[in-house]
Amino acid sequence: MIDRSARIGKNVKIGECVVIEKDAIIGDDSVIGHHVVIKRGTVIGKNVTIGDHVILGKMPISSVNMARNPDECLAPLTVGADVNVSAGSVIYRGSAIMDRVFVGDLASIRENVAVESESIIGRNVMIEPNTYIGRRVTIQTSSYITAEMLIEDGVFIGPCVSTSNDKYMGSTNVDLHGPILKAGARIGNNASLLPNITVGAGAIVGAGAVVTKDVQEQDIVVGNPARAMRS
Repeated sequence: MIDRSARIGKNVKIGECVVIEKDAIIGDDSVIGHHVVIKRGTVIGKNVTIGDHVILGKMPISSVNMARNPDECLAPLTVGADVNVSAGSVIYRGSAIMDRVFVGDLASIRENVAVESESIIGRNVMIEPNTYIGRRVTIQTSSYITAEMLIEDGVFIGPCVSTSNDKYMGSTNVDLHGPILKAGARIGNNASLLPNITVGAGAIVGAGAVVTKDVQEQDIVVGNPARAMRS
């Protein structure tokens, strides 16, 4: 089903059982897979490939038990040119995916997330709201990126990394602050980053490390709790 108000560019290929809602825009030379849902107002750039069973522009839902209810006045999702969104992924309304970003299968990108150009979001990655991801960032398979997080340009995050933003684990009503990863930082497999810490530019966090305090620029930290090996 394609709404009459949707604007479809030239040479767009659309699979079977696709839903394109009111006022959506799809750029020239894009490919839309089977069973894709493109929600109201979503803007897709030129030469974008959307895999099967993808949902773009999903509106978040709220619950009385949630610590923070989502904004109900979100801007439409925007997807830049030459983006690849792989099968089964869900990207929410209010986010912006810039040019030449790759999103792996089954990834979830929540509302108010910005992913800058040439970044890679791996398979089954979860990115929570109000998070900024810089240019040429790599986030590998099954990593969890918490809400209220800042990831600067050129950061590498290995598989199954976990981040958090609430050191009281929901027991008090406090402001949430995720980790800050400065430019070029590298985070090893299965590392855990606790709330409100900063990993400095060019620093390395070893595989399995539990980071409980700031890591200085160019430091290498390992262990639980993470300690510096050398600068």
